[in-house]
Amino acid sequence: MNAAAPPASSNNPAHFFNQSVAWLNDNWLNVVIGLVIGFAIYFALGLLKRILQGLFGKAAHASPMMGVAANTVERTSHLFMVLIATRLVVHYFAVPQSVVNAVHVLFIIVTAWQVASWLRNMALGFVQMRSDPELGGSEALANASGLIKVLLSIAIFAIAFVVVLDNLGVNVTALVAGLGIGGIAIGLAAQGIFSDLFASLSIIFDKPFKVGDAINFGTQTGVVEKIGLKSTRMRLITGERMIVSNAQLLNKEITSYAHLDRRRIKFAIGVIYQTPPEDAATIPDLLRDIVTAHGAEFIRSGFIGFGPSSLDFEVDFDVHSYDWDEVYMVRHAVGLDILQRFNERGLEFAYPTQTTFTAAPDGKMIMPYPVLKEIPTSLPPRGRKGAQATSE
Repeated sequence: MNAAAPPASSNNPAHFFNQSVAWLNDNWLNVVIGLVIGFAIYFALGLLKRILQGLFGKAAHASPMMGVAANTVERTSHLFMVLIATRLVVHYFAVPQSVVNAVHVLFIIVTAWQVASWLRNMALGFVQMRSDPELGGSEALANASGLIKVLLSIAIFAIAFVVVLDNLGVNVTALVAGLGIGGIAIGLAAQGIFSDLFASLSIIFDKPFKVGDAINFGTQTGVVEKIGLKSTRMRLITGERMIVSNAQLLNKEITSYAHLDRRRIKFAIGVIYQTPPEDAATIPDLLRDIVTAHGAEFIRSGFIGFGPSSLDFEVDFDVHSYDWDEVYMVRHAVGLDILQRFNERGLEFAYPTQTTFTAAPDGKMIMPYPVLKEIPTSLPPRGRKGAQATSE
């Protein structure tokens, strides 16, 4: 198996053919053994491909990502497997250097293409999996899958092309620098578009909210109708349709009301200061009875402070429902029941009041003050100012 390789061929095709025939006559046994080994390696790689494809295919029912892996393995080309077998064989047999060089160049090109195809297939499979509505995917990602496919294909195969040139001895420094400068220029020119695009991808993959969710951002509350590549469309609770850029939307704090199984309701109640302490002490228990009578979960209730015009109480309760209309009606019923029960017990609600005290002519603060029989001829300074008097 260590027969000498034929000398370098001349530029004469006939001379090259004659040397090749002579080399085959001298090394036919090595050629046959090499072909047998090469075919064995090729069939072994094909068997490995089918085994991996079957294993990943069986696991695809439990994990969609295994289906993507199975599809990726299926993309392995026969040319790639043939070149792997050929490259392994030529290193163990004395073959012409021109053949070795040709196999080396073809192996680099086909391997780069094959790896790029694997990466592209896995990336597109992942995008398709995240955009599948049956798997909770995003409609925006499904609409953008065509654009994403083109961008990923260009990026992956451009990198593969640069790698091939570099392995073939081509100086790619200037090419990479030019691509980098061009990318920076494009990025700066389309900064706003790319900002919204990446914000859209962040919404799609991170899923802070999805279509149909009720959210609050800033001072606005509405239901998400559509998530696009540049903007998100919402229907506000006041009826207007708002279109906000994705980047601006993510820059604000977002409160999502999706998947709520309960809503917390709080009532602040103020009664007048003339309420007897023993009656005020019964208010928390009264509020508890009212809340539980309407099917809500009582949390807490009690006295919270002395207001400017009222004794302040508070009640917290939860309504176990994700439907805001139902929560709204429970709050309505509880509020009216509080009004009725307080009126029945003589508990008066407080409202802002102001008490006026009148000064007597002698300066004492009384209300009312007795009627004077005679108006004094001289009044103290503070009594003369603002004093009120009447005579019989």
